[in-house]
Amino acid sequence: MSSSSPLLTELIDALRCLPGVGRKSAQRMAMHLLERDRPGGHRLSAVLEQAMLRIGNCSQCRNFSEDPVCALCASHARDRRVLCVVESPSDLAAIEQATGYNGQYFVLLGRLSPLDGTGPEELGLDRLVGRLQEGEIEEMIIATNPTVEGEATAHYVGKLAAAAGIRATGLAHGVPLGGELEYVDRNTLAHAFGGRQSVE
Repeated sequence: MSSSSPLLTELIDALRCLPGVGRKSAQRMAMHLLERDRPGGHRLSAVLEQAMLRIGNCSQCRNFSEDPVCALCASHARDRRVLCVVESPSDLAAIEQATGYNGQYFVLLGRLSPLDGTGPEELGLDRLVGRLQEGEIEEMIIATNPTVEGEATAHYVGKLAAAAGIRATGLAHGVPLGGELEYVDRNTLAHAFGGRQSVE
């Protein structure tokens, strides 16, 4: 789109950082905000700035949090004997919405991928080992995505659990191979979560 406003062009380009947003979608969003919803644009700008400044990661589970320890980790109502390992905060949210799981979490913030330079250090596995050695956890549910990298990560994490003498389980069949947990429907995810299996 040719524009007499360099700032409009910059706004459109900035919106393209969002996943699934191409030039046309970004242009539509920018035009909507400028033509019909400037208050919404101001609110979006203010909240986005605050979120970028104030949201970090929980020191225990690595989920997004404004506080050093997130509400899930701080809750005394959660079962501290069970730890669910997920790849991303989106996966954690999907499990919370679709299942009755009431244990703790550990968010890897990725998956093992040597080609992308993602190794055990980037996934915080030293921190995970520390939690396993505290002696509170009896079962670790490995809920990585059923992709090649996700399966490799699950295998690696399963070995860490075995070394700590902790039972490791994985999600049952029903989650499609190559799929992403956040896009699996709630019933399928609840069934897979409920029928988890031992990881060897």
